[in-house]
Order: sequence, then C-alpha cells, then structure tokens
Amino acid sequence: MPAQIRLFMCRSDNFGVLLHDPQTGATAAIDAPEAAPIEKALAETGWKLTDILVTHHHADHTDGIEALKAKYKCRVVAPAGEAAKIPAVDQTVREGDTVKVGSLAANVLETPGHTLGHIAYWFHADKLAFVGDTLFSIGCGRVIEGTPAQMWQSMQKLRALPDDTELYCGHEYTLANIKFARTIEPDNPVLAAREVEAKKQIEEGTPTVPTTVGDEKLANCFLRADRPEVAAGIGMAGQPAVEVFTEIRARKNKF
Repeated sequence: MPAQIRLFMCRSDNFGVLLHDPQTGATAAIDAPEAAPIEKALAETGWKLTDILVTHHHADHTDGIEALKAKYKCRVVAPAGEAAKIPAVDQTVREGDTVKVGSLAANVLETPGHTLGHIAYWFHADKLAFVGDTLFSIGCGRVIEGTPAQMWQSMQKLRALPDDTELYCGHEYTLANIKFARTIEPDNPVLAAREVEAKKQIEEGTPTVPTTVGDEKLANCFLRADRPEVAAGIGMAGQPAVEVFTEIRARKNKF
C-alpha cells in the first residue's frame, strides 16, 4: 500500500510532515519543529506516532522531540554526525543506511552544507524525499556550518534522484525564493510560470510543496549552476559550476 502524507504548518514557516504506512500503522514525523501541531495532526488522522526522523540539529527542527517521545514512546532516528546535539536519540544513521517506518524503507543520504551532518531520507519505492533545509522549493539552505562546495555536492546528489521524486523541505520559502531566482534567470519561462502557481497557492492557503526533482531542475537556480546560460547570466561564463553556485548563494545571502 502506498505511503500517506499529512502536511501542516509549525512555528511561523516550518513544514510539519507525517508519513504513514497504512499496511502496518507506523507513522513518522519528519523532524519535530514543535509538539502541538504534530499532536493535532495525529489526532485528526487517528495515526499513532512511532518514529521521528531527524534531518539536522537546528532547534526549529528538534524542539518538539522530547515532548513527543515522552507522550508516544516513539523512536528517534538522527544523523550520526549530529546526534550529540539532538535530544533523546535512539538510533543514528549515515550515508547508505536504510531506515524503515513500518514497511516503508528509506535510503539515508548525507547532504552537508547547511549543517555538517545534515541528512535526507529518500523513500525510493514511494518516490518521496524529505530533504530538510538542504534543498528548498526554488532555493537551497543557507551554508552555515559547511562550505559552498559541500552544498553544491549535496545539490547534485539530490538532483540525481528520479525526476518524479516528490520533495518535502523544511520551510515555506517558495515565493521569496522565486523573487530571488528571477534576478538570476529573469527569462526562464518555467520559473515565471512557477511564480504564478505559487502566488495562487499562497492566496488559497495551500502549501507550495511538494515539488518534484524534475520541476526543480528546470527552475531552481541553485540546481542549475552548471548550466551555461545561468553562468553567463551572472557574468561567469565558462567558470566552474562550484564557483557559479558559490556566487549565487552569496547573492542570496545579501538579497
């Protein structure tokens, strides 16, 4: 049976996500920005929380862990490189490990850059990837602990997933990301169409995610740093993709 998803808002702009396996009844929260909205979503669905899958250590992704674990006795899975900074961890995982939520299986992908130990969970059979703050809809995370080169490598790793993979990220940043992306690729027709769509979604009160790998490859300038037209558009024709990516990220930091 296919995985079921419940998406909702936490804090001011964090996405909360529940992943449910109807075959076994297992349910995972992807990160735990705060407990109350997750508990509300569980009550509305009737699902029982069995797992929390943590992408990275930042407080806006972990603040709800202890309260949820105390209430539901759920398992907390976290990146090995950051486990010391995350509360109540039961299991640590690294690149190449498999995590199961009931009968649903995810490959762990290490995606450093935003933080050094950041990971993503790719449920390949279900065509789902939970990418935390590494990749956003039309954006990418700020490079805080890692280097731009590491983040570019992480971008390429996520870009290599199948085009029909649905991407769930950590924050509702799409419109702001589009505003910036249009300064990099003002003539990208796919990006222009995405802006119209995203504005409509926001006006209707619906989330702008999930997006897909295929859609992001056409419109997300951070995934397109090795495209000649992107490099040329910012005056870096012929420059290495990592340097183009670094420049785009630096511009976003100041935008």
